[in-house]
Amino acid sequence: MTSLSATKYSDALQPEPSSVHEYVCWSRMQAEAGQLLSDIVRRKELERLAGGGLFCWGVGNAPAAMTAVLAKLNQPVQVIFSTMKSRPKLVDVKPSRIVAWRKFFDQEGILRSLPRHVLVTSRADSAKGPKTRHFALMCYSDRVLGLQNGCAFDPSAFRNAGGTGAPVGASQVTALLRRVSKSREETDYEVNLAAWLTAGYWVRLADPAELSPEFERINAMKKSSAEDWLEFVDWARRGIDRAGPPVLQQGSLL
Repeated sequence: MTSLSATKYSDALQPEPSSVHEYVCWSRMQAEAGQLLSDIVRRKELERLAGGGLFCWGVGNAPAAMTAVLAKLNQPVQVIFSTMKSRPKLVDVKPSRIVAWRKFFDQEGILRSLPRHVLVTSRADSAKGPKTRHFALMCYSDRVLGLQNGCAFDPSAFRNAGGTGAPVGASQVTALLRRVSKSREETDYEVNLAAWLTAGYWVRLADPAELSPEFERINAMKKSSAEDWLEFVDWARRGIDRAGPPVLQQGSLL
């Protein structure tokens, strides 16, 4: 049975120089859908290993129009994740309901099922009622995912890609950026996690399924096999009306 236990990081992920890659996708991350950030990253590592490097990171806002252009051109875009400075909202730490998203719209606007190993969750409700829209960054990494410190990221060296090229707004959680100046050495943010955008880069999700309270068992999954992970995702994406607990091999929950 293939082990998905993490191996030690060899090198810190560094942002690529602007002379090589002009665009960067920057996303600020925090606890969401009832999971602490450390648990989310651990779950994404299980997903990445089960998918041969591919994992999806859920985000709440739609992509800039320029994103689709870069995806079609296969322009390399590094995605940089930084921890939010503010505390997570209570509605994210303890949402009343959680959903798993099962489908996405590809670059041609065709509705497709997410790969079997992918599990993107969010709270089920917004301030206006049940959520009908959510998005995801399609990411690839050949390295173990783990939170890091020590590599600075300076958002003031970038502007929003496309449009008027405005500075990054305080309310922008995820944004496609274009470098316009040299980064400062001292900044408020770090590269806490990094990967590369792949496939459709930044896609719209669809077909949410409400999760059972038993989903919280995922927080105990520290080591698992590829088969265990796929069984768990299958169970979660069937929704709250499924019968029985998630199927896991003995020893999967540590």
